[in-house]
Amino acid sequence: MKDIPLLPSSPISDISRISPIHSGGLKKLGLNKIIDLLYHFPTRYADMREISGASSLVAGQSVTIYGVMEKVSVRRSFKGHVPMTEARIADNTGGVRAIWFNQAYIGKMYPNGTKVKISGVVQEDSRGSLLSNPMIERVTNDIPESNESLFALNTESEFLTPVYKETKGVTSLYIYTLIKKSVELGVIKKIDDPIPPHILKKLHLPELKDALLYIHFPKNESLTIAARKRFAFEEIFHLQLKQYQEKLEAKHSLAYPINLNKNEIQDFIKTFPFTPTESQLNAIDSILKDMSRKEPMGRLLEGDVGSGKTFVAATVSHGVLQNRIGKSGPRLQIAYMAPTEILAKQHFESFIKYFKDTNIEIGLLTGSGCAKFPSKNNSASYTSVSRAQLISWISGGRVSIVIGTHTLIQKSVKFANLAFIIIDEQHRFGVKQRKALAQSRVGVEEKKRELPHLLSMTATPIPRTLALTIFGDLDLTVIDEMPEERKKIITEVISSSKRQETYELIRKELKSGKQMYVICPRIDEQDEEEAQKRTLKSVKEEAKRLAEIIFPEFVVDILHSRMKKEEKEEVMQDFLDKKSDILVATSVIEVGINVPNATVIIIEHADRFGLAQLHQLRGRVGRREYQSYCYLFTESKGEISARRLKALVNAKNGFELAEQDMLARGIGTLMDGKQWGISDLAMEAIKNPKLVEIARDEAKELLDNDPTLENYPDLAKIIKSREKAHME
Repeated sequence: MKDIPLLPSSPISDISRISPIHSGGLKKLGLNKIIDLLYHFPTRYADMREISGASSLVAGQSVTIYGVMEKVSVRRSFKGHVPMTEARIADNTGGVRAIWFNQAYIGKMYPNGTKVKISGVVQEDSRGSLLSNPMIERVTNDIPESNESLFALNTESEFLTPVYKETKGVTSLYIYTLIKKSVELGVIKKIDDPIPPHILKKLHLPELKDALLYIHFPKNESLTIAARKRFAFEEIFHLQLKQYQEKLEAKHSLAYPINLNKNEIQDFIKTFPFTPTESQLNAIDSILKDMSRKEPMGRLLEGDVGSGKTFVAATVSHGVLQNRIGKSGPRLQIAYMAPTEILAKQHFESFIKYFKDTNIEIGLLTGSGCAKFPSKNNSASYTSVSRAQLISWISGGRVSIVIGTHTLIQKSVKFANLAFIIIDEQHRFGVKQRKALAQSRVGVEEKKRELPHLLSMTATPIPRTLALTIFGDLDLTVIDEMPEERKKIITEVISSSKRQETYELIRKELKSGKQMYVICPRIDEQDEEEAQKRTLKSVKEEAKRLAEIIFPEFVVDILHSRMKKEEKEEVMQDFLDKKSDILVATSVIEVGINVPNATVIIIEHADRFGLAQLHQLRGRVGRREYQSYCYLFTESKGEISARRLKALVNAKNGFELAEQDMLARGIGTLMDGKQWGISDLAMEAIKNPKLVEIARDEAKELLDNDPTLENYPDLAKIIKSREKAHME
């Protein structure tokens, strides 16, 4: 250890010598500074009162076993040649196997005859019970023979043992040792609590120093719960502060005034070949009412796939484009950002149909090409144009609607009179990005820019408490009904015995010219560690099986997250152009692809997905008037899985499912916290609407009285550095 003052911002290497293997693992976990360690909270606690005999284990059970290391061997796995330690842990009742993947050093540290305490979750494989990567500690006392002797062996503080997220080269025990050392060296005493004391007192939350001790070194369960509640509140509170600051900033900006002509809007709606739902009309009314005010609108529009969000966006756009700069100047402009080039092009073609008789010019701006409607000769078609030419037309105000991907916010793209931004499934988009899009090429003089109105749209079913947390700076509108002409997707849960019969039904559909998605939870073959848990279908293996054995007469392609962006776009375009019949993919196809000819989707291991995610995957089909089918393949025979999948079959909409999943399994399993930039601890806390409301109220009160947080510099620093929650 270096002879220098230790601070929370000091590197971890200042408290302990770090080997290259440990260094790589710590970086992978995002642990670089001591403060990162202290905020690396346990994923669970091994309760020492759960002590079990090695002969009486049940799969799925969290256990702690005291025993002796036997038959210790260090080798490499058959698949992947992963270094691993395998041993038998023997006690007075029998023995159980334990395997530590990527931890060959375990065999050297704990040779045959070593008395140990191991904690983990019991798993099953073809050879019987197994503990995979359990936490292990050396025991210096005699091995206890029962729970009673365990109480004599341990102090109260040792009953709950923290278990941390691990990675290659870094075990839970190693992380615990580093945290313990940093505390012993007094680092915790140098951390300032950013939450104002009056809020902690009001909510009966522990101070930061105490909470860190409670969560890493729990004396009892109640103190641990109090600490977790404090840290969950802290994260949600910071997020609400960030968002309310942005909302205040937007509120104090000016917007282009949008004057509404209700007759013209009604005439535009009549050009569509369907009758809008009441929900769509209410959404249009709410959005246009907001946009008629002086302050810029910020609104989130939620609606299932096929609920008509694009129709709402087009109608609102029509209302905006009835406004000009001055009486006879150029029209206001609209930017429409889509998550993929294919979807941007599809929106471009849709808007051409919507606005074909209006003399409004529409541009398409993506990384691979640009286009404009009407074409140069004013025909009812669009033509490819150079990027430079389109950018020139945009900056001159000639093109009124510009549809594209993230290329819209590149520095070279400047709008003359941008009044309205539509974001489709792109949630990393706050005031800064709106300001960037609002910049204009105005010659030498810098002209004052109004902040554009913002409509963010999502088909992701989000429970209200999560929406309030993630999108606290936006008002919420929900389209909760589907158009009458939409056929309900026939959804069936398929057991392994019905698989072949289902394939034959699908074959008839494919022979009629339709297409199919197949969703798998994995990309590659599973490694030996995963094989110990469960055999899961992978994209590559399943695509090969379908192409060679099940559907050899059809063209099969694959799509997954490890592919380059250009490769993904090409595969999706080929599927759209019907160059392939079956697309085997991971859940990467949840958003960003619209193939009306695809009428079948198979979801392998459906019980592994959240209900909201299953619903969104199902929304990839049923895009046109054709009858569509969703087959949920599962090998699970559990009652809970069966109930959940039945809920998907019967649910009216995705929001109903999202609420069910949140209540039954928690936010953390509803959707990945990493998607949103929120920790698992805070994601789970969002289940508590009261906590979210309190965090919102406290953030609002604090900022209303101190907008710059001048009286709370530590809090201001955290908020300034914090990224807004988002969905990638």
